[in-house]
Amino acid sequence: MLTHFEFEPDSLTLAWNDGRVTRLDVLWLQDHDPAGRHGNGQRLISVLDLDWQAGIRAVERQGDGLMIHLNTGRQLNYPLATLARDCQMTPEDDRCQSGKTLWCGNDFQLPVVGWQDYLSKDDSRRQALAAVADNGLVLLRGVPCKPGQVLEVIETFGFVRETNYGRLFDVQTVVSPSNLAFSNLGLGPHTDNPYRDPVPGVQLLHCLVNEVEGGENLLVDGFQAAARLQTEHPDAFELLTRVRLPYRFSDEQADLRSRVPFIETDDGGWVIKVRYNNRSIAPFMLPFEEQRAFYRAYRLWAEMLSAPELAITVRLEAGDCLVFDNTRVMHARTAFTDGGRRHLQGAYSDLDGLYSTLYLSGVKPC
Repeated sequence: MLTHFEFEPDSLTLAWNDGRVTRLDVLWLQDHDPAGRHGNGQRLISVLDLDWQAGIRAVERQGDGLMIHLNTGRQLNYPLATLARDCQMTPEDDRCQSGKTLWCGNDFQLPVVGWQDYLSKDDSRRQALAAVADNGLVLLRGVPCKPGQVLEVIETFGFVRETNYGRLFDVQTVVSPSNLAFSNLGLGPHTDNPYRDPVPGVQLLHCLVNEVEGGENLLVDGFQAAARLQTEHPDAFELLTRVRLPYRFSDEQADLRSRVPFIETDDGGWVIKVRYNNRSIAPFMLPFEEQRAFYRAYRLWAEMLSAPELAITVRLEAGDCLVFDNTRVMHARTAFTDGGRRHLQGAYSDLDGLYSTLYLSGVKPC
């Protein structure tokens, strides 16, 4: 609710009932003119169309809006609700840790939604997708155990992200694998594909059969680990947001490279992405005086991600499909015997499709 306003030729000052006071330049007012947008919300004007000589001549309140008269004869008609929404200093970022539910393994219950409910009940589907947005993951139970089904899961909320591994990939033991994920070895906490730009935002693992001993999945909230690192070792946290490491994956079919930090933050200092995949870090060089400090921070980050109390353990059984945010949730795997059958199919999607589905359902993601 607007309680008071006043203006000068170059600016409009608004006082809101929540105590906020907003001052808007006349250029901002021209740029955000509701009349300068198409019905689909896209802008019809650019910064080159702004009149730098224009000034405010008068402002009058008309019902639930403000009519702003410029000295050029132009009028800007602003609904108050539009002004209140658009002039927030820091718009909500539904991808960062702020507002999300951070969790530790010893006090977190993995969200589980039945596949038939997910398909037939809108509330169940919203619940599942909102869990990925808020907690970073959900387990769909009872998904049909047929090859390629993981792609059908993705199509319920977004689009398949095809990579050099194909539209999907099989996780089962092979001889001389191009990637250690396709062996029966244990894997430490990691995010997938840090060598890819952009990295896939959503990962799915669908279990078709699991008859081996071992092979449990460990899951860690990387946002929680980063928050702990920032609290306990702020210098290390700052260093890991600043140093950009090279990542690379290369085989006969692809040569993929990126340069990104372990921890990525937004302009407000909130964590928006985390990464850890020591298998894919390419050779790198830092100035000598920074090397020891970096390795100390690197070790602290690895220790934080490996803290037993942060992880939850999940054994995927036939029909289970784990959906998780690959920019937040670290996943690991214990070693398993190679005498039985263990076959998972994985695939990637992107967060924008998942969030879009939530927006269209009318649910705020976080």
